[in-house]
Formats: sequence, structure tokens, C-alpha cells
Amino acid sequence: MEKRYAWPHDHWDWPVEVSHQHGVRCGQMIWVGGQADLTAEGTVRNPHDLSRQIANSLDYFRQVLEDLDCRFTDLVKLLCFYVDDGSVGETAFLELVAAALPANVRPAVTAIPLPYLAYPGMAVAIEGYAMRGTDGAELPRQLNTAPDLSPLPAPFVQAVRCGKMIFVSGQTAMEDGRLAHPGDIVAQTKQVMRQIGRALSDFGADFDDVVKLNRWYLGQGSIEDFEPAALACAAHFNEPGPAATGIPVPHFPRDGQAIKIEVVAMLGEDGKRLPRRHVWPESLWDWTVHLPYRHGLKCHDMIFLGGQVSLDKQGRAVDPGNMRRQTRQAMTHIGTILRELGADFTDVCKITTMYEGRSDADELHNNLLIRSSYFSAPGPATTGIPFPALAYPGMIIEIDTFAMATPDSANRNTD
Repeated sequence: MEKRYAWPHDHWDWPVEVSHQHGVRCGQMIWVGGQADLTAEGTVRNPHDLSRQIANSLDYFRQVLEDLDCRFTDLVKLLCFYVDDGSVGETAFLELVAAALPANVRPAVTAIPLPYLAYPGMAVAIEGYAMRGTDGAELPRQLNTAPDLSPLPAPFVQAVRCGKMIFVSGQTAMEDGRLAHPGDIVAQTKQVMRQIGRALSDFGADFDDVVKLNRWYLGQGSIEDFEPAALACAAHFNEPGPAATGIPVPHFPRDGQAIKIEVVAMLGEDGKRLPRRHVWPESLWDWTVHLPYRHGLKCHDMIFLGGQVSLDKQGRAVDPGNMRRQTRQAMTHIGTILRELGADFTDVCKITTMYEGRSDADELHNNLLIRSSYFSAPGPATTGIPFPALAYPGMIIEIDTFAMATPDSANRNTD
């Protein structure tokens, strides 16, 4: 499918040469890579100043959208990573983001707190998606602002439906306006999934329509952290299920919070379920427990891959602790999945990379340069975020991939 790429004049840059662009427009989708308050030489502006960095990052975001003939009103989803030193709660953070957006913007949103970001002094990185008609017209959308879901300050909404796409904001387990089941990750997971089910049902969708799941959970990188909530979440999906990613975070702003989950779903504009095709290539890895997810799926013109890592079929790290080899292995898996879905690296629109590391430029560049090398310039939009640990011991990188390709023929087998 034809793509347009965005790199606005005088935009910030990485201090190393990469193939990635700041934005990609393909079909009705606009993908914006993680925007940060950096200079054209790749140095951090306004170190540790969260408020100013939010405003400048979103100004860069606006420039990317405008470079692709879009506006903030086309936004459907923001994913915000921010440094939480205990002085700013999630609501206060989202209010700062809201203050930097035009009043008539109504996206879904997920905010992830971290102890640091890729470059020293960086306080926020904001990526997102927008949608506009292929003819240039604005697309109508439906909004979910239900009060019984996770509380969000205006202008953010619980979920957005635009065309075939449904984006559900990251959900925290809430009951009667309070955190439900403090400290109990399994009970919180079940409550969050009930909330997501309600959000989907307002648009006539259900869990069988979910194409991508992101699970952010309290953990330090052990299998014991991963498995209980993974199984509780997986119980809501039939096989073959969506593409999925699970990332541990060291803390949440709310005392007792243990998990946050966001999903993307797709449903025909006529309310009918869209056919999809799932793949699990023979050479791919597996988890330590059985989960219903698939490594890749294609629905209409959208391709979603679960987070790709360097594991074996028993869930053990391959080349434990070796960033370069694990990055190449994850990218090899991505290429294999894309091929089985009739696509390749030229069809990729966006990648989001979570890696184990510190706030250190070299640690980002050790994986950024490798994954960038798999794309010819102009390449996809990208975001790179360091975490203290990932899901399994010795596993130090996980890469989410989003691609677009011409829809399969109507008579092709969908599974």
C-alpha cells in the first residue's frame, strides 16, 4: 500500500543516522513515532522539566500531523511514557498533556510511568495514531466516556471508534470510583477485562473482535510475576486470539495498583465481524504457559504482531543479556511473521521497542541501529523505551510491529 512519510523541517533527530521517520500515513491510518523534547542534534532540551517537555513534544507531534495533511482533531489514541519520581500522579500528568492539546481533541490514552527514559534528562515520550479519509476528509467517530471505567481527565475518553478501528484506553481496575482489589493482580486483571468488555460492547464489539492487546503489569522480570495475570487475561479470548504484548513496570502511581490493559479491536462499519488470518510460524518461540494468542494476524488491511523477542519454544531466553543478538533475532522473527502474512519490512508503518536498560544513549543505540538497518529509508515511525526488566529472565528486548497491506481476497482461508 502507498505510504507518505513525515520529517518536518528543523524537527528533532537522533544523534545517530537511522532509516526511521517521524510519521507515516497509509490508507486511513497515521502513525506518529515517539515524540520527545530533543534538538536537531539529538540532545535533550529542558532536562527533567516534565511540563515543558510535554508541551514541546506535542508541538513536534502537531508538526508531524500537519506534514501529513492532518490535524490534532484526527487523533484517536495517545500512548505516553513519562518519568514518575513520585511528585506527579497519573491524573496530574494527563492534565498536563491535556493542557497542551486543543480543546476539541478527544483521543483514547494510556499513560505508563517509568523511572527514566532513553536519554538522561528526558521526561516524556509520546506516540500515537490518527485517522483521516483517503480522500482527505475528516472521519466521523464515536466516543465512550462511561463513568464506570478508568477515570480520565477531559478531553480524554475511555474508547474511540473510527471506521473499522476501536481503541480502548488503558484500563485500571476500578469499582465505585476506587481502585479495586488493591495488591491482587489476578482479581484486578479480571476487573479490568470486565471494563474492557463493557467498553467494547458499547460499540457492538466483544473480545473476539480484539486484534491487539497490551498488558502493563507490576513486575520485576520473573516468570512468577508474568504467569498468574497472563492466564487470567487470556481466559477471556478464544483461540486463535489476538496479537499480544506483556511488559512489566516497576510501579504504578496508585498504591495497590498491579495492572493496566489496553486493546485495539476491529469491527465492520456495518456491525459485522471482520474475517482475519492468524499465523504462528514453525520457527517461532512460545511462552512458558499456554496462551491463546498468535504471533501475527491480518484483519482487512491491518497487520498486528505480538511483541517479538529472543526466546525458544520453552520460553527460555536465547543469547541471554546480549542486546545485539536478541535484537537481530526479534527482527528475524518479525520478518518471518510478515512473510507468512504476505507482507515484508516495506509494509511496516510503526514499531515500538521495549528494552531492558538504563537512561543511556548507547543502550538505545545498540538496538536502534540494528532494527533500523532492516528498513530502507524512508522507514517506519518508531519509539524506543527502556525498562528496568522485561517479562522473562535474560530476555532484554521486545518489539511491537504494526504494518498495512492490501486486504486478502474474499475467498482466502482466514485461519
